Amino acid sequence: MRPQKLEELLETIFTERECGRDDAASILAHTNERHAEGKCTADFAVLAFEGLVSLSLDRVSLTQAGEVRAAFVVRRHRLAERLYTDLLDLAPDQIEQQACELEHVLSAEATDSVCALLGHPALCPHGKKIPRGACCDLSEIAHPVVPLSQLADGARARIAFLASRTPGRVSRLLPFGIAPGSELRLRQRAPAFVIEVGETTLALEASVAREVFVQPL
Repeated sequence: MRPQKLEELLETIFTERECGRDDAASILAHTNERHAEGKCTADFAVLAFEGLVSLSLDRVSLTQAGEVRAAFVVRRHRLAERLYTDLLDLAPDQIEQQACELEHVLSAEATDSVCALLGHPALCPHGKKIPRGACCDLSEIAHPVVPLSQLADGARARIAFLASRTPGRVSRLLPFGIAPGSELRLRQRAPAFVIEVGETTLALEASVAREVFVQPL
């Protein structure tokens, strides 16, 4: 099973349980088809084989391992919702689509960076609990995260996360190596932002550079 599909199913099992539903039909009905193409009841048998869920007739429950995986996906999604709401002030109809996209690319380190940047929020914009991370239990976290556009010429940085107002932009940047965890060097700021990522040199418009958040090295 593709990792994205697995994550989407685990996330929906978690969120449906919050609504008091644990039947397979409801879980499938609420699973995002875009990220879980071809979803079917046989997928639950695969999750059970991998030790992530337990099955009882048509009821589906998370195992301890599944709970950890599901909570992490939900944490990424709800932090992404807060990011797009609080930092970028996106319209409500855009937030869900963008959050679904970002939740599948954030690393654990990048997720903690987002959490720290937002002040370790307890609730998503819809009032649902955001699963806590290790960073939430520390008294002080040093995660200096800034937009790429604020780097000085020649500065090196590690990409923390991508947060775009434009649907699909994050997916288009990933194949070029602009992804959480990648290191880059800013070569020039004008007339375009020119960066080096690995062996690749790219020119980015200022609007894109403002949506790539990095940790200076």
